[in-house]
Amino acid sequence: MSDIYVPGVKSRFNTEKLIEDLMKVERVPRDRVEKNVERLKNEKTYWQDVNRRMTALKDSARLLFSFQNPFNDRIVNSQDSSVITGSATREALEQERSFTISRIAQADRFLSAPLDDSFRIEPGNYTFSVGKDEVNFNFRGGTLREFTESLNRRGKNIVQASIVTVQRGTRSLLVESLVTGEGNRLVFSGDAEKLALDSGMMEKMNDSRRPVELTENFVRAGAGSVQLIAVEKGELWAGAGGNASVLLRTSIPPEPGLLFTFEASTETFSEEMAAIPEPPPGPAIPETGSVTYGGITVENDDITVTLPQWIPPEPPKRVDDLAFITLGFTDGSSARLPAIKDSEEFKPYQYRLQDLAGDKSIASINIENRNTHRDINIRNILVYDPRQTGGLEPTNPVSVARDAEFTMDGIELKRASNNIDDILPGVTLTLKSASERPVTLGVEPDRETIKDSIISLAGNYNRLMAEMNVLTRTDERIVEDLTYLSAEERDSLRERLGVFAGDSTLSSFRGGLQRAASTPYPTSDMDLSLLAQIGIGTDVRSSGASTGYDPSRLRGYLEIDEKVLDNALASRLAAVQQLFGLDTDGDLLVDSGLAYTLDKLTQPYVETGGIITLKTGTIDSRINQDTRRIDTMERQLAAKEMSLKNQYAQMEGAYSRMEQLSTSLDSFSQQTSGNNNRR
Repeated sequence: MSDIYVPGVKSRFNTEKLIEDLMKVERVPRDRVEKNVERLKNEKTYWQDVNRRMTALKDSARLLFSFQNPFNDRIVNSQDSSVITGSATREALEQERSFTISRIAQADRFLSAPLDDSFRIEPGNYTFSVGKDEVNFNFRGGTLREFTESLNRRGKNIVQASIVTVQRGTRSLLVESLVTGEGNRLVFSGDAEKLALDSGMMEKMNDSRRPVELTENFVRAGAGSVQLIAVEKGELWAGAGGNASVLLRTSIPPEPGLLFTFEASTETFSEEMAAIPEPPPGPAIPETGSVTYGGITVENDDITVTLPQWIPPEPPKRVDDLAFITLGFTDGSSARLPAIKDSEEFKPYQYRLQDLAGDKSIASINIENRNTHRDINIRNILVYDPRQTGGLEPTNPVSVARDAEFTMDGIELKRASNNIDDILPGVTLTLKSASERPVTLGVEPDRETIKDSIISLAGNYNRLMAEMNVLTRTDERIVEDLTYLSAEERDSLRERLGVFAGDSTLSSFRGGLQRAASTPYPTSDMDLSLLAQIGIGTDVRSSGASTGYDPSRLRGYLEIDEKVLDNALASRLAAVQQLFGLDTDGDLLVDSGLAYTLDKLTQPYVETGGIITLKTGTIDSRINQDTRRIDTMERQLAAKEMSLKNQYAQMEGAYSRMEQLSTSLDSFSQQTSGNNNRR
């Protein structure tokens, strides 16, 4: 069928193939330029990949000596993270503290009695207050769910509510404060108080607050202490050696849950300021008198008294006793409160009354300052039940607002929150649970982050070294040594083998990298100056390992012995830091170390307008030049192809006309011959 000729459809002489064959020859120069453009684009991509590898190495190097280097990071390690944890800023000091958590801070959380599904909350104005904050809103009435949603929308991180299914078929309303501490009690006001009573969340109680009045009417100075006891503006001052009794309006019965609280301060003075006894003045001797007669006055002789020699008494022995409050009970017995702490500022103290009084009623409070060099001030003595809130007592308290109480190295501390940031500078503590045994908390460098940063530097170093080895060498074993690559990644690298074999830029940089990794650097530890001494080098095989020839070890890759590195970070951290970056001239700028050297080595290559930018810029110029040549060649080839098509079309047209003429001549000849035969 291919030999059938259809005029006007198929060329008699297959001119299309002839033209295509001729154009293939004509396109050879253009194809050569296109291949060169593709090669240049690949080279640009390779340079860009090298630039990314260098930038990654530079960034990981700068991280190890910049202001934000991980050597200054601090972490908090807890012996028992279920009891106490912490976080530290870079300003925290390395230290170790012992904590004993007596109790953690809590917030008020009150649960109602089981309520039927049909329970509805009446319309009204509902007010909830926590400490000095208040949540107030109008509720139009509705179900428990509608009420909790309305309260939670306005809770402002102060109070929230939820519905709890305590018993199947019923629901209970839980209202809780979101702020911990004894000073942040949850108080119900307005219609909220009625809701608390109607839902069985609260019940009415008489106010248990029993303030102790510190006035002249209720304070009685002890014998010989009139000058040592003073009361003014609700504060009682007891000088050294003074004692007094504070009377109560009525005795305080032994009710469970009562707390005895007060605030106290002390003022200590030196030995020289203590009272020093002076010698007695001796007897008062009257004047002897005189006699006058006849203008003559005769004076009596002075009376002389011989006094015994005064021997000053021994100075009083110093007494330090901060357990100065005693509770007097109606049965005549008494109990002394624990000692307070010396403080010129008033500090609060709180004790469970039942632990002190047992089942006895308190009749008086006695102040006895037995100190010889210390005055004591006391104020705000109060007995109250912390469970009662505004005359209400919760019937089902899930938890009651209280402060956290704990000790740090034996120092008793108290805070309203479990998140504490004002004890250790730069450290935030989080109390989790109470514990009878001490828990050790240590602030130390974040060695794990430091190790990860060093490993990251070595990893970026090796990836860059592998990239340069592939681009500058033609040995396929270089690719085979990279066992961590996938098959596709190896195939991609094989295409790059030796692309820049004749370029001295990468070879020079590669040599600089190897010198930087093997050069000694100054540190404060005379026995640590090389990277290999912290377990990082081109050959860090431990003793006893195979020492056979391994060509991959000659390609400049860094290996890491993690055991050696861990030991160095644990015992020689300061020297390790200096190995990567050190200020040798005291100008507060790092000017030595491996990381500093790598940063400076890569800087001229990756900076704007640097060596790699010039390389890619030159390639772009060549690509643009060749692209313009290709455009010109395309136009020339198109014109050439059009010319060939015209020439072959003319040839075929001429041939067709010749065939037609030949056919006409043959017809004319046959016709003439037929006419002659008929004659």
